[in-house]
Parts: sequence; structure tokens; C-alpha cells
Amino acid sequence: MNKMVDTIIIGAGMSGLAAGIRLSMYNKKILILEKHSISGGLNSYYSRGKRKFDVGLHALTNFVGPNQRGKPFNKLMKQLRIPYEEFKIHPQSHSLIQFPDQTLKFTNEIDFFIEEIRTHFPDEIDGFISLLNHIKNFNEVDLSNEVIMAKIVVRNFIKSEALVEMIFCPLLIYGSAWENDMDFSQFVIMFKSIFLEGFGRPEGGVRTIIDLLLKRLDTCGGEILFKTEVSRIISKDGVVVGVEINGSEIIECNSILSSMGLPETMSVLDAQLDYSPRTGNLSFTESIIITDKKPKDLGIDATIIFYNNRPTYLYQRPQTLFDHQSAVVCFPNNFLHDDFDEGVLRVTNIANFELWNQELLLSKVGYNEKKLDVYNHGLSILKNCGMSSNFEVKFKDIFTPTTVKKYTNHFNGAVYGSIDKSRNGTTPIAGLYICGTDQGFLGIVGSMLSGISMANLHVLQSAL
Repeated sequence: MNKMVDTIIIGAGMSGLAAGIRLSMYNKKILILEKHSISGGLNSYYSRGKRKFDVGLHALTNFVGPNQRGKPFNKLMKQLRIPYEEFKIHPQSHSLIQFPDQTLKFTNEIDFFIEEIRTHFPDEIDGFISLLNHIKNFNEVDLSNEVIMAKIVVRNFIKSEALVEMIFCPLLIYGSAWENDMDFSQFVIMFKSIFLEGFGRPEGGVRTIIDLLLKRLDTCGGEILFKTEVSRIISKDGVVVGVEINGSEIIECNSILSSMGLPETMSVLDAQLDYSPRTGNLSFTESIIITDKKPKDLGIDATIIFYNNRPTYLYQRPQTLFDHQSAVVCFPNNFLHDDFDEGVLRVTNIANFELWNQELLLSKVGYNEKKLDVYNHGLSILKNCGMSSNFEVKFKDIFTPTTVKKYTNHFNGAVYGSIDKSRNGTTPIAGLYICGTDQGFLGIVGSMLSGISMANLHVLQSAL
């Protein structure tokens, strides 16, 4: 007899784990299926050179204190019944948006950013405050919101293209599947999470979050199968009935929550549909550099620098292997709590999956040489950010879009998924729902809230 559960959850990333916890809390028999051997998905970890590394997570957005009720992070903790203090989150010092002719500094206090804009763009301060009020009053999580491109809205308030570009820079690279713009609802999600709330880092990195979620899932009675690939989603007469795993075993269910991505989910569906969600184009390279000195000893006290060496910020798939003129540079030591013994530097560049894939197919030696180019360019960006070169590199590791594809199974190594989001989580197949990146909530907190929201909406409410 085939195994039978109430709900199958595809993917043990943040969204899938949160959905599994939420459903298990209400005695739903759930099964999470994860292709790889560890949890986390896009935000995971690995060990190399006797060191532990985070991938994906530069910073946890939506940082708030434990008493700020109604904020996304604290809503999340309430829904999962995990105490705030167990996350051991420490805020950033400050971050920079660094353009050729201007730099804006921001902290976790919006008033600081307002004063930065008043100083550097005095003619735009009234428009920025009006935009801020509009953002505060906008319901970005209303599932019925129509898609409106954000730059159209923002330009109604701000006339300086330089300021528009600088505001969009961190918001785009921290969550947009669109090139050079984003849906206004997603813009508001990112603006609130970064500028109104801010950056933090859990002590111990992303493992702290994953371990807490796994522990809570186990307490609630949820089940995970690792090294288990969904080879087919099975439907009958337009209704989901189960999955095939690893090309053989069938597991039956009443519903599925898929966090593997919308195009990826549709690719394993057994039904033939006139429905082809687009694959996203945005992927990245990253150089992780371990040094004998910490960033502050090398002249850098910022937590994150959003670096752009053009007047316009080109958030798009480059025509070269990686974009040489922009990067996100993260200094994990520079959160207010530093739990590292060494200096840790992370340089992330927008990259072209197809070109990297061609390099890998042509020659492993050539591929590794191109990775070294990424690393060397990362060193030059660190210098352009004002960091002294008086350090010794003790360890380095570089990953590319092909690495992202290998460990997440996202087509094109697309970190932020498809341009085509399913805001209400539905698909053309009854009982098959999307959560996570392609549902549309962004960041680690957003991803977990997506899993919870879709579990509440499509499984728990439908059972009432």
C-alpha cells in the first residue's frame, strides 16, 4: 500500500520548514521532502577547511526588538511559538549605498536615513517623506494587489534619478526577480524590511535558525525525508493526488505545498497544461575570504556595502560571466556581536548562469580559472570600498550560478525565482500550492511567513 499523508511539502528551506511546523501544530500529518542532505535551501551552510560558512544569508532583514508587536519577525515567532530570544539576533552597525559620486549611510533607524537624504538630496526630502508615508500606509501583503512596477510609483514622489537608483539598489539585489525594477508590493516589503526595520544576524549564523526550526518541527511531530527527490507530481482530473519520489515510490496526499519554485514545480507535474511560468535571470557569484585581520582593523566599520561604480545601477543579467561594476560586500564581523575568530569578507556579484554553465561544460580547468578571476576582482572591489590590503588570506572559496543550480535545483541558478509569482499560492491544479520565493514574500523572514500563510490559507482554513 502507498504511504498516505495530509500534506506533502516539497523543499526543506525556510518556507517549507515553517509550513511544516505550522501544519504539525494542528495535528496535520505532513511530510517534507528534501532533495539534499541538509535543510536551508537558498539559505544554508557548509563546512570547508575546518571552517563553517553560511550561504545565502548576508543578514536577516526585518530586525526588530522583542517588544515591537505586529512586526513580521515577531508575528512569525508567535505563529511558530519559538521564543524571540532563542534566535540570538544582533543588529548591524550601519550599511552604505556607495555610488561613484555619492554615498548614503543607513542604520536600523529610519530617522537616520531621513537625515542622510536631507543632507545629500535636500531638494528631495519632502518627496521622500511623502513616499515614506505612502509606503507605511500600503498593504503590501494583500494577496489581491495588482502588479504595478515600483519605479513608476516612486518617480511620482522623487525626481532625482540618482536618488531613485540609490534607494532601489539594496532592495533589488536583496529580492527582485525582475531586472532593473520590481513589483511595488515587493518594493514595499523590501523597503520596510531593510529601511524601516533593518539588518541583524543570528549568533552562529544561519545554522541557528535552521536548528531552531528543525527542533520545533520534531517537537510538533513533523517528518522530513532527506536525499529524496520529487520526480513527479501526480494529478487526476485536475486535482493533486500524490508524488513519485526518486523515480519509484508513490506517496499519496490531499495537498502539496511546493517551495521548489513555480517553473520547477510545473516541470515535474504530470498534467499537460498551457501554463509556462518564466524562469528568472538573476544569479550570483560569491567570494568568501577569510583573513588574519578583521575588517575594522583594515579600515571598514560598515556591516554591508552596496557597491555600484556606475551612475545608474544595472540590476540585470550581465553579458559577461559576472558584473564587474557592482557588488554586495558583507562584513559579518561588523554586526554588533562578532562571534568569529578571524576576518570574514563576502563579495557577491550578479552573474550570467548560461556563460558559467558553458565554461563548466567546456573545461573544469578553465572554469576554475574564471572563478579565480571573480576572487581577484573581489579583492579590487574591497580596495575600492576603502579597505586596506594589509592582510593575509588564510582561506578562500568561490561559488558560481552553477553551484546555486546544483544545490537548489532552481533553473538558471535563479536565486529569486520566477518573474511570474503566484501571490495567492494557487496553481492550475487543485490542491497544489506554491510557497516561498515564487509566492512572492521576500527574505528569510518573508520566506517563513510565506510558508505559514499558505499553510493557513490553503490547508488549515479549508479544513474548517
